[in-house]
Amino acid sequence: MIGSTPRIQYATAADLDAVTALHAEARATYYRGHLPDEAFEGPEELARSRAGWATAIPAGRVLCAWDADGALTGIAAYGGHEKSGGVVTLSQLHVRPARWRGGVGTALHTACVTAWRAAGATGARLEVYEHNVRAQSFYAARGWVPDPVAPRAGDHLVLQLTLAPAAE
Repeated sequence: MIGSTPRIQYATAADLDAVTALHAEARATYYRGHLPDEAFEGPEELARSRAGWATAIPAGRVLCAWDADGALTGIAAYGGHEKSGGVVTLSQLHVRPARWRGGVGTALHTACVTAWRAAGATGARLEVYEHNVRAQSFYAARGWVPDPVAPRAGDHLVLQLTLAPAAE
């Protein structure tokens, strides 16, 4: 059901394998041809990724997008703002490539912003791979701008988003 509004909910431990697989599939689309395959799909990297998701999911900051047929179509993960002056970090936002441009990324982004505002965050930051032009365009269309103080972190661009207070 491409184009239908996905159901967004927080991930549970039962979602770990699906989340890990979607993460690997999405990363391959922008790293392939720029990094050695082992760097994003080798056994050590896949085990490291799975362990990271196994830690992130119980923290309650991983959102999943599900289609009407119950298939996982996107994921987003973020870190708290409590120790960073009110700025939350969007560490992952991935959409299954077959679902690009179908509203999944927008739905996940909107759910993240809603959660961040409700938690009192005043801003957000993320790092996007310098060759991932598609993602850069996605974020720019949603108001993300280059960090004026530290616009790069290695081979990633650093973007920031100012959050207006939640409407009451």
